[in-house]
Amino acid sequence: MPAARRPLTPIVLASLFLLAATGTAGAQQQPVAVPAPDQPEFLPRFDFHLTIDRLLRSQTPQEELVDERFSWDTHYGGSFDLVDYVGGRATVTADYQAVLGHEFRPFDPNQANYILEASLSGRTSDRTEIAAIFHHVSRHISDRPKPFAVAWNLLGARFLHHAESGTTTFDVAIEGGGVVQRSFVDYSFITGGQFQVRHPFNAHAGMFLHAEGQWFLLDKDVIGRSGQAGVRIEAGIRLNGRGGVMEVFAGYERRPDAHPLERLSQRWGLVGLRLLSR
Repeated sequence: MPAARRPLTPIVLASLFLLAATGTAGAQQQPVAVPAPDQPEFLPRFDFHLTIDRLLRSQTPQEELVDERFSWDTHYGGSFDLVDYVGGRATVTADYQAVLGHEFRPFDPNQANYILEASLSGRTSDRTEIAAIFHHVSRHISDRPKPFAVAWNLLGARFLHHAESGTTTFDVAIEGGGVVQRSFVDYSFITGGQFQVRHPFNAHAGMFLHAEGQWFLLDKDVIGRSGQAGVRIEAGIRLNGRGGVMEVFAGYERRPDAHPLERLSQRWGLVGLRLLSR
């Protein structure tokens, strides 16, 4: 479909440029553009995800020692459209992340992180949306003392585009915004993007590639740091069932500020399993 490929090309190039220099926020479900209904609808869409990653050889770039605090990474949450008003939609997203290590027991939860987001979008076509977003992140540690908050609020915008070439689908999300409130962190502006390709083999199975990242611009007056970045890339198989979808994948991640109380990056290989409602 040439009409779909022409507008996609500059978007993909811009997304890949962002991802080459950006880091990741984790394994949240990627937001995608959806077609407009014929008339306004209440609760027209709900998507759920559950992701479990086995982290392989977690370590900081500064040393070769394996960090016992990072063995598993889990996410579960959902996104739903409260109302679709044809010209756009009002969307709410919630995600909970638990990080497990093996410091004190084989499965030792040591982090609990929460994401809440609200957005209002406008459609320029059935394939493209532009949204205003309010994004909240709150980071906690489990079974360890933490007497102060680690959190931030972001106000920004997101661009979504969907394209197809035969049976292969492409989805791009590019976003950015200013941090309007923060506790402990030194972030002032966050930008990034996600790129996803899905190709079905048949009605029951297919393959996918997903890459995501974020770039953190920092307030040097806090501790004097420069920008922080990382990346997450995963590829795997999609298995379609009557009630949902299972993804089995492998990948690589470099995560900035991997622990809420330490301003250090971590990197690891990963293998994972994801359950989706779509």
